[in-house]
Amino acid sequence: MPQILVSYDASLDDVLDRRAFARELHTAAAETDEGITVGGCRTRFQRVEETVIGDDRPGQALIHLEFAILPGRTEGAKRALGAAALHVLRRHTATVPPGTVVHASVDVTELGTAYTAYKGPGGTGA
Repeated sequence: MPQILVSYDASLDDVLDRRAFARELHTAAAETDEGITVGGCRTRFQRVEETVIGDDRPGQALIHLEFAILPGRTEGAKRALGAAALHVLRRHTATVPPGTVVHASVDVTELGTAYTAYKGPGGTGA
């Protein structure tokens, strides 16, 4: 916990250092929410081959982060986590070519009550 999915436009391949981004995101999440640890963060990336934004003008890119956490946080805590994640997203997409607009967004949601996890041989849940 948390489970993080980053869907990003293929045009960001040369801009987004995914591993560095994930490490910074995990640190920011742990610093923002006392219930999150860096070791508990799980991030996966999904490269999106084609996106259409608005009227499909060239020079636009899309990145969206889905941040699913265990239930119990206040709306304020979720907003703070979303703001921290968006800040990291913006930093890691700041080097896009001139004239490119990055549409970045974050959605912080709660994992369902049936969420379970397993951590390899000899490991325990979550």
